[in-house]
Amino acid sequence: MRMDYAIGFLMRPLYAQITHLQKPERKVVPVKTRAELYGHEATELLRIISMYPGLSEKQLCRFYPGREDVTKNLLSHLCRQGRARQTDTGGYFPYGNDKAETDSGMVRAAWVLLDFIDKAEYHSSSDFPVKIAFFSGGELYEIIHAASGQEALVSHALRQSRDSGGRRIVLVDDPGQIPLFTFPGITGFCTVDAGGNVSYYKKST
Repeated sequence: MRMDYAIGFLMRPLYAQITHLQKPERKVVPVKTRAELYGHEATELLRIISMYPGLSEKQLCRFYPGREDVTKNLLSHLCRQGRARQTDTGGYFPYGNDKAETDSGMVRAAWVLLDFIDKAEYHSSSDFPVKIAFFSGGELYEIIHAASGQEALVSHALRQSRDSGGRRIVLVDDPGQIPLFTFPGITGFCTVDAGGNVSYYKKST
Protein backbone atom coordinates (compact mmCIF):
# COMPACT_ATOMS: atom_id res chain seq x y z
CA MET A 1 0.00 0.00 0.00
CA ARG A 2 1.34 3.45 -0.93
CA MET A 3 2.31 5.54 2.11
CA ASP A 4 0.43 8.68 1.00
CA TYR A 5 -2.71 6.63 0.30
CA ALA A 6 -2.48 4.92 3.73
CA ILE A 7 -2.10 8.26 5.53
CA GLY A 8 -5.12 9.71 3.66
CA PHE A 9 -7.18 6.61 4.49
CA LEU A 10 -6.34 6.84 8.20
CA MET A 11 -7.06 10.56 8.37
CA ARG A 12 -10.49 10.29 6.78
CA PRO A 13 -12.42 9.18 9.92
CA LEU A 14 -10.65 11.83 12.04
CA TYR A 15 -11.52 14.55 9.52
CA ALA A 16 -15.11 13.38 9.45
CA GLN A 17 -15.26 13.49 13.26
CA ILE A 18 -13.84 17.03 13.38
CA THR A 19 -16.25 18.15 10.68
CA HIS A 20 -19.15 16.69 12.68
CA LEU A 21 -18.04 18.52 15.83
CA GLN A 22 -17.71 21.80 13.95
CA LYS A 23 -21.29 21.62 12.63
CA PRO A 24 -23.59 20.77 15.56
CA GLU A 25 -27.19 20.03 14.85
CA ARG A 26 -29.27 23.22 14.88
CA LYS A 27 -32.36 23.17 17.08
CA VAL A 28 -35.42 24.99 15.83
CA VAL A 29 -37.39 26.69 18.63
CA PRO A 30 -41.06 27.14 17.69
CA VAL A 31 -42.22 30.74 17.90
CA LYS A 32 -45.82 31.41 18.84
CA THR A 33 -47.75 33.44 16.33
CA ARG A 34 -49.58 36.65 17.19
CA ALA A 35 -52.88 34.79 16.81
CA GLU A 36 -51.78 32.10 19.30
CA LEU A 37 -50.65 34.70 21.85
CA TYR A 38 -53.87 36.68 21.48
CA GLY A 39 -55.87 33.46 21.70
CA HIS A 40 -54.38 32.67 25.11
CA GLU A 41 -54.96 36.21 26.38
CA ALA A 42 -58.53 36.22 25.06
CA THR A 43 -59.24 32.92 26.84
CA GLU A 44 -57.90 34.30 30.13
CA LEU A 45 -59.96 37.49 29.73
CA LEU A 46 -63.10 35.44 29.01
CA ARG A 47 -62.42 33.44 32.18
CA ILE A 48 -62.46 36.67 34.20
CA ILE A 49 -65.69 37.82 32.52
CA SER A 50 -67.28 34.44 33.33
CA MET A 51 -66.19 34.50 36.98
CA TYR A 52 -67.14 38.12 37.58
CA PRO A 53 -70.00 38.94 35.16
CA GLY A 54 -71.02 42.57 34.84
CA LEU A 55 -67.60 44.20 35.22
CA SER A 56 -66.94 47.37 33.27
CA GLU A 57 -64.25 47.91 30.65
CA LYS A 58 -62.33 50.02 33.17
CA GLN A 59 -62.31 47.18 35.69
CA LEU A 60 -61.30 44.53 33.15
CA CYS A 61 -58.42 46.71 31.95
CA ARG A 62 -57.19 46.99 35.55
CA PHE A 63 -56.55 43.22 35.56
CA TYR A 64 -53.80 43.86 32.98
CA PRO A 65 -51.88 46.99 34.06
CA GLY A 66 -50.00 48.64 31.23
CA ARG A 67 -51.92 46.66 28.60
CA GLU A 68 -55.13 48.67 28.48
CA ASP A 69 -55.16 49.06 24.68
CA VAL A 70 -54.58 45.33 24.17
CA THR A 71 -57.37 44.49 26.63
CA LYS A 72 -59.83 46.81 24.86
CA ASN A 73 -58.98 45.18 21.53
CA LEU A 74 -59.49 41.73 23.04
CA LEU A 75 -62.89 42.75 24.43
CA SER A 76 -63.95 43.91 20.98
CA HIS A 77 -62.59 40.65 19.52
CA LEU A 78 -64.59 38.54 22.01
CA CYS A 79 -67.77 40.49 21.28
CA ARG A 80 -67.30 40.12 17.51
CA GLN A 81 -66.82 36.38 17.95
CA GLY A 82 -70.01 36.17 20.01
CA ARG A 83 -68.13 34.85 23.06
CA ALA A 84 -68.97 37.88 25.21
CA ARG A 85 -71.29 40.85 25.06
CA GLN A 86 -71.55 44.30 26.57
CA THR A 87 -74.89 45.50 27.91
CA ASP A 88 -76.34 49.00 27.75
CA THR A 89 -75.09 49.61 31.30
CA GLY A 90 -71.49 48.92 30.19
CA GLY A 91 -71.02 45.57 31.93
CA TYR A 92 -69.52 42.58 30.11
CA PHE A 93 -71.12 39.14 30.27
CA PRO A 94 -70.19 35.76 28.75
CA TYR A 95 -72.19 34.46 25.81
CA GLY A 96 -75.25 32.53 27.00
CA ASN A 97 -75.90 34.72 30.03
CA ASP A 98 -79.26 35.91 28.67
CA LYS A 99 -80.43 37.54 31.89
CA ALA A 100 -77.27 39.66 32.17
CA GLU A 101 -78.18 40.74 35.68
CA THR A 102 -75.40 42.71 37.35
CA ASP A 103 -74.51 41.62 40.88
CA SER A 104 -73.57 44.95 42.47
CA GLY A 105 -71.89 43.13 45.36
CA MET A 106 -69.64 41.23 42.94
CA VAL A 107 -68.81 44.38 40.96
CA ARG A 108 -67.79 46.20 44.16
CA ALA A 109 -65.87 43.16 45.45
CA ALA A 110 -63.91 43.20 42.18
CA TRP A 111 -62.80 46.77 42.94
CA VAL A 112 -61.40 45.50 46.24
CA LEU A 113 -59.59 42.64 44.48
CA LEU A 114 -58.08 45.12 42.02
CA ASP A 115 -56.41 46.94 44.91
CA PHE A 116 -54.37 43.76 45.41
CA ILE A 117 -54.18 42.47 41.82
CA ASP A 118 -50.45 43.14 41.38
CA LYS A 119 -49.76 40.87 44.37
CA ALA A 120 -52.50 38.29 43.83
CA GLU A 121 -51.13 34.87 42.89
CA TYR A 122 -54.57 33.42 42.16
CA HIS A 123 -58.15 34.64 42.41
CA SER A 124 -61.61 33.20 41.86
CA SER A 125 -65.28 33.73 42.64
CA SER A 126 -66.64 31.83 45.63
CA ASP A 127 -69.84 30.83 47.44
CA PHE A 128 -72.11 32.96 49.62
CA PRO A 129 -71.30 35.03 51.54
CA VAL A 130 -67.75 35.10 50.09
CA LYS A 131 -67.74 36.89 46.73
CA ILE A 132 -64.06 36.53 45.80
CA ALA A 133 -61.15 34.54 47.24
CA PHE A 134 -57.53 35.22 46.37
CA PHE A 135 -54.03 34.23 47.45
CA SER A 136 -51.33 36.80 48.13
CA GLY A 137 -47.99 36.12 49.78
CA GLY A 138 -49.07 32.52 50.31
CA GLU A 139 -52.08 33.58 52.39
CA LEU A 140 -55.77 33.21 51.61
CA TYR A 141 -57.96 36.31 51.57
CA GLU A 142 -61.76 36.30 51.31
CA ILE A 143 -63.81 39.30 50.20
CA ILE A 144 -67.24 39.06 51.83
CA HIS A 145 -70.15 41.26 50.84
CA ALA A 146 -72.61 41.97 53.64
CA ALA A 147 -75.51 44.00 52.31
CA SER A 148 -77.41 46.26 54.68
CA GLY A 149 -79.90 44.14 56.64
CA GLN A 150 -77.92 40.90 56.13
CA GLU A 151 -75.52 41.34 59.05
CA ALA A 152 -77.04 38.54 61.16
CA LEU A 153 -77.35 36.16 58.18
CA VAL A 154 -73.74 36.68 57.09
CA SER A 155 -72.38 36.39 60.64
CA HIS A 156 -74.34 33.18 61.22
CA ALA A 157 -73.20 31.65 57.91
CA LEU A 158 -69.53 32.35 58.64
CA ARG A 159 -69.71 31.16 62.25
CA GLN A 160 -71.25 27.87 61.05
CA SER A 161 -68.90 27.32 58.10
CA ARG A 162 -65.59 25.51 58.41
CA ASP A 163 -62.85 28.00 59.18
CA SER A 164 -60.80 28.40 56.01
CA GLY A 165 -57.96 30.07 57.89
CA GLY A 166 -58.18 32.99 55.50
CA ARG A 167 -58.15 36.69 56.21
CA ARG A 168 -61.62 38.11 55.75
CA ILE A 169 -62.22 41.55 54.23
CA VAL A 170 -65.84 42.53 54.81
CA LEU A 171 -67.40 44.79 52.18
CA VAL A 172 -70.31 46.73 53.69
CA ASP A 173 -72.82 49.18 52.26
CA ASP A 174 -72.32 51.60 55.15
CA PRO A 175 -69.67 51.89 57.90
CA GLY A 176 -72.49 51.89 60.45
CA GLN A 177 -72.82 48.13 59.89
CA ILE A 178 -69.33 47.38 61.18
CA PRO A 179 -70.15 46.92 64.91
CA LEU A 180 -72.77 44.28 64.01
CA PHE A 181 -70.33 41.59 62.82
CA THR A 182 -69.04 38.97 65.23
CA PHE A 183 -67.59 36.12 63.14
CA PRO A 184 -63.91 35.05 63.30
CA GLY A 185 -61.10 35.89 60.89
CA ILE A 186 -62.01 39.51 60.15
CA THR A 187 -58.94 41.47 59.03
CA GLY A 188 -60.77 44.67 58.05
CA PHE A 189 -63.83 46.33 56.55
CA CYS A 190 -64.35 48.44 53.46
CA THR A 191 -66.84 50.38 51.38
CA VAL A 192 -66.78 51.06 47.62
CA ASP A 193 -68.36 54.17 46.09
CA ALA A 194 -69.95 54.50 42.66
CA GLY A 195 -66.61 55.47 41.11
CA GLY A 196 -64.88 52.33 42.37
CA ASN A 197 -62.92 54.07 45.13
CA VAL A 198 -62.32 51.77 48.11
CA SER A 199 -62.17 53.02 51.71
CA TYR A 200 -60.84 50.69 54.43
CA TYR A 201 -61.80 50.53 58.09
CA LYS A 202 -60.78 48.72 61.27
CA LYS A 203 -63.27 47.71 63.93
CA SER A 204 -62.78 49.85 67.01
CA THR A 205 -62.10 47.90 70.23
